[in-house]
Amino acid sequence: MPTLPLILLALAFPALAQSPIQEPWDGVPEGFRNLPIGKFQIPSSQTQWRAQRPAIEKIVRSSLGHLPPRPPVSQVRVISRETRPTYTLEKFTFHNGVDSNVPGYIAIPTQRSGRLPAILTMHGHGSSKENMFGQQPTSQFVSEELVQAGFVVLGIDNYFNGERKGTGPAGPLETMARNSDQEMSLFKLNLWLGRTLWGMMLRDEQIALDYLASRSEVDPNRIGAQGMSMGSTRAWWLAAIDSRIKAVVGVACFTRYEDLIATRNLRAHGIYYFVPGILKHFDSEGIMALLAPRPFLALTGDSDAGSPPTGMTKLEQILRSVYKATGKPDHFDSIVYPQTGHVYNADMHQRMVAWFRKFL
Repeated sequence: MPTLPLILLALAFPALAQSPIQEPWDGVPEGFRNLPIGKFQIPSSQTQWRAQRPAIEKIVRSSLGHLPPRPPVSQVRVISRETRPTYTLEKFTFHNGVDSNVPGYIAIPTQRSGRLPAILTMHGHGSSKENMFGQQPTSQFVSEELVQAGFVVLGIDNYFNGERKGTGPAGPLETMARNSDQEMSLFKLNLWLGRTLWGMMLRDEQIALDYLASRSEVDPNRIGAQGMSMGSTRAWWLAAIDSRIKAVVGVACFTRYEDLIATRNLRAHGIYYFVPGILKHFDSEGIMALLAPRPFLALTGDSDAGSPPTGMTKLEQILRSVYKATGKPDHFDSIVYPQTGHVYNADMHQRMVAWFRKFL
């Protein structure tokens, strides 16, 4: 029998629970088969990558729209502190300087000597910081195992999840409606303002990263990012635009956009992460390539409709070439789990912790 988290996930994204098996482009109407998608140029050397990387990063950043300046970390308020057997758990909040208060948790190991490595953890669509920090544990509960491994761990609620539900443009009205209403309202409003919802979500994570890096317990040169689903996508996008992230683990959503179209699975992803113009230049490999040579581990099920296997194969080939060109081929790995759907299983947890232990 499915566990509650999997049932909730299926309700949030029905397409993820159905993984239709089909040949690429089978059933796709003719008008959508030859789209003007740009091609990423795979670098052949470290010199070539250094030369082309700035232009790629500029395209990625510009696709997010105009992002307002971030507020100073001095505005973060600690609102509670709880002592647990091996760590202290603090709840904090900050105003993002634009439209809302952002609550989060930070877990700090009790036993420490000097500054510690840290992980910025990001929840999936329909999840929250409570899921990651154990108040409402799901498979995304990662804080304690990371703390036990010697990491400081910080995570916040996304724009339309957790305590931020009912704080969008329509206020509490949207808590009484469908779960997607606040997400859609925010998506529309940000477009009107020349921004994107995805860009504003990443901006909130950057404010959280500002705070994490400022903590006296943290070594700012050893910060990683991890997440599942929407959190996975935020992790590698954030690393693409912010070099303070030194290592990434993404669980699920190792996704190539053209292959979502080819397998008729655009519906497998919420509207929150769609940004204008990106496919005119390159597919998601252009974004992920910006992580190189920083360590990046992708852990994905082969039966996850949100990550078509054809796309994963292409991404693996391209990213292995990019990492080889940067002289760090061992800094990228992708593990595709057979007969596995949109999950965060025990083996993925173990590999996630081992990856950060190795590289941070």
